[in-house]
Amino acid sequence: MLSPSHTQVFAAGVFTAMAVVLAGAVALHFRRSPYTTAQTALLGLSGLFTRILWRTKIVGVWPIPRSQGAVIVSNHRCPFDPAFIALAVDRIMHWMVAKEYCEHPVMGLFLRPFGPVPTSRGGHDTAATKMMIRYAEQGELAGLLPEGRINNTDRFMLPGRPGIAMIALRARVPVVPVHIDGAPYDGTTLGCLLMPARVRVTIGRPIDLTPYYGRENDREVLEELTKLFLREIARLAGREDFEPQIAGRFYKTTEDV
Repeated sequence: MLSPSHTQVFAAGVFTAMAVVLAGAVALHFRRSPYTTAQTALLGLSGLFTRILWRTKIVGVWPIPRSQGAVIVSNHRCPFDPAFIALAVDRIMHWMVAKEYCEHPVMGLFLRPFGPVPTSRGGHDTAATKMMIRYAEQGELAGLLPEGRINNTDRFMLPGRPGIAMIALRARVPVVPVHIDGAPYDGTTLGCLLMPARVRVTIGRPIDLTPYYGRENDREVLEELTKLFLREIARLAGREDFEPQIAGRFYKTTEDV
């Protein structure tokens, strides 16, 4: 039987040993991580929210090898949708993000390490489009949200923007549809962080666009493919009856992207 003083010393030794082991594990994780220090730290923080608070479940396996570029398309119900998809992907994704978020003094700190592509809310940003094409051509992942803004309506999905299809065609890469169900959103970014949820991310099969190569300037083709992307997202959600719509030429986003 240990005396009280010896018990305190023993407990202190145990806690110290645990702290050393934990610190060593964290250091080893950072050394082995294929990402930068900032990316590793932020992905770890993101994982705490997505896996613990929001209890995210991944359905399916990421289908694209690390050496191949692709365009990711998903429905959009929450500002943190890319973070949910990140749990299923084995490398960094480059998302098109509203310019004011990238320039925000706080949010920008979290976004910039992942190479986001700032875009204007008008929906016709040539520089951003060219950057997304370049990323995909170089074998990286370009994340795009066809609805263009957070869908806080009762509709399953908002009209899609054909520019998504044009990016994939010019980069000549497959498109991977993803459906996110149960993402938290109360109208504010801070509110999302305080909301528990049960999120389900379903990864679809790649869509081969080879038959459409060279037709990226054909408006009808772009609209046809955009509807195909939206239908595939709906199919992952079990919504076989969903009829997608196309945003008009002068469609503008009016809500958070």
